[in-house]
Amino acid sequence: MTTIERHVDIAASPEVVFDLVCNLHGYGRWLPSAGDYEGTSEISPPPMAVGTTYVERSRRGVRHGVVIALARPDVVAFRQPMTLRPSLAGTIDSTVSMSVSANSIGARVTRTVELGIPRRLALVRSIVVGRYARESERMLRALKAFAEMPGDPD
Repeated sequence: MTTIERHVDIAASPEVVFDLVCNLHGYGRWLPSAGDYEGTSEISPPPMAVGTTYVERSRRGVRHGVVIALARPDVVAFRQPMTLRPSLAGTIDSTVSMSVSANSIGARVTRTVELGIPRRLALVRSIVVGRYARESERMLRALKAFAEMPGDPD
């Protein structure tokens, strides 16, 4: 297992930030499609709860995600194995947790990604890890920008 951890401080209340992270149906409002993320679809009906499912499709493969932990307003975790294209490449197992805590400016968000990379991808392991790290950083920047916009982000 490889672990990637990134943080961002956001000038918004922890509750607002947590609600943005937990609103899978609203990701298109603040997280633009780019790179390895082309959007979230086939989402279980709201409200989000443990067991909520979703699909994320991209050129590189398909993630079938499920919410595996939800403790409002502190942490939400997703298991989202990605079946690669071509399927002979295998499946990257990933678990993503997002924790939100209060700090002096509003909220600190920690995004932790745990990756299980198939052995057949050993030669490109650093590339895979780099892509997941960059996507975590992009996602946190977008979350910060949206949550800090003037007015109500809801």
